[in-house]
Amino acid sequence: MKPNDIIIQNSRAVGGNEFKSGKSSQEDSEAPFNTGRRRLMNPISRICFSYPLIFSVLTAVIMITAWPLPSLGGFELGQAKEPVSLPKKTLAQSSGSVASSGDCQPTPPDSLGPFYKPNAPVRSSVGQGYILHGVVRSSKDCSIVAGARIEMWLTGPNGRYDDDHRATVFSDGSGRYRFESNFPPDYAGRPSHIHIRISAAGYRTLITQHYPAKGVREATFDLVVIPTR
Repeated sequence: MKPNDIIIQNSRAVGGNEFKSGKSSQEDSEAPFNTGRRRLMNPISRICFSYPLIFSVLTAVIMITAWPLPSLGGFELGQAKEPVSLPKKTLAQSSGSVASSGDCQPTPPDSLGPFYKPNAPVRSSVGQGYILHGVVRSSKDCSIVAGARIEMWLTGPNGRYDDDHRATVFSDGSGRYRFESNFPPDYAGRPSHIHIRISAAGYRTLITQHYPAKGVREATFDLVVIPTR
């Protein structure tokens, strides 16, 4: 190899290294600027991308506060209203209780049975062990019916009907009555029951039955009769 060739190759090598070195130096000088530009663009980009969401939220808040709200089941936002009154309770036929005012449903009738005898003795007790009481009312307006004649008969402890277990009671000035007897036993497949016949001036005669619950020693059975006109 000639000396001139060695000089040319060295100059090429040096020139190449200087070129590469120069390019690297330019990238190194631009790196801080690029990094700063990225840091500057990130917050701006976040704001630009978040702006539609922020605008939507602000718009929704303005609409909610400015638009009148509809009534919600009798109540409005920021405004209290009186609760809606519920209808008054009418006759609970299962327990025999009635409301003190309003319409009263008539007591359901029941069969007279073959063992009724008129003119039972006036007395409020034919035994011990079960007490039945209640109020006689009018189905027209739930007003009390005083002086109503209430006839009752039931089987004795031996499961048979007899005159010792018949009675007549009258409702007092408050329409109340009270009757005490033995707990009527079952017979012939029929559940325990007490026959009742109610008559009062100006009202239809009502014939019904009361069915005592097992293990109970006292019950309320209000009697609601129908006016004749």
